[in-house]
Amino acid sequence: MIHSLIHPRTTALACGLALFSGLLPLSARAQEALERTLTVTGVGEVAVETTITRIQLGVEVRGATAAEVQAAVAERTTAVVDLLRSRAVERLQTTGIRLQPDYTFENRQRRLVGYVGTNSVAFQVPTPAAGEVIDATIRAGATQIDGINFLADEAAITTAEQAALREATADARQQADVVLDSLGLSAQEIVRIHINDNQTAPLPRMQNAMLESAPADTPVIGGQQLVQASVTLEIGY
Repeated sequence: MIHSLIHPRTTALACGLALFSGLLPLSARAQEALERTLTVTGVGEVAVETTITRIQLGVEVRGATAAEVQAAVAERTTAVVDLLRSRAVERLQTTGIRLQPDYTFENRQRRLVGYVGTNSVAFQVPTPAAGEVIDATIRAGATQIDGINFLADEAAITTAEQAALREATADARQQADVVLDSLGLSAQEIVRIHINDNQTAPLPRMQNAMLESAPADTPVIGGQQLVQASVTLEIGY
């Protein structure tokens, strides 16, 4: 009888080495495929018409004592808030409350002359109604307009975001095609896709609102909101 002199452990080691050597070409091919990729980033922008105006306004009162000022601010602010609630404005919220001393400086000396109190609120209304609502709040007791933003509704923004993504993807593909074609190469499969942080930029603030003191409703004219998207592609060639 002939007995094998090959130890089982030796056989396992030989099989392992054979398997490892068989994987080496595959690993090299995978590395080569990874290196033969082009990374491009495309950008898409879509302008959407705004239909909503977000307004921030408030009450400012000056007086001799803190209690006097705070009471006057509270009374005026309550009147403004009641008016806004009667108009069924959306997303009404307080954005700031402040009470502070008011000083004057004479001969390098600081002297207390009273107190200043403010209370600010923000809310949203359809743009066609914005001017009339602003005028009504002034009559109710508001003394300052702190800012105005123009916004599109959520459905319009969603549609614009999808269009911007399509535009960004097409832009990335076009960039890749131009580069590869100029080198005599052609695009193969897309290895990786990354959607970058998208931006929805509101219109610049106060300069886009026409605010005038006049007996008629204050004209408030909206415009467009810019929706931006960015897509990065890794394309094999």
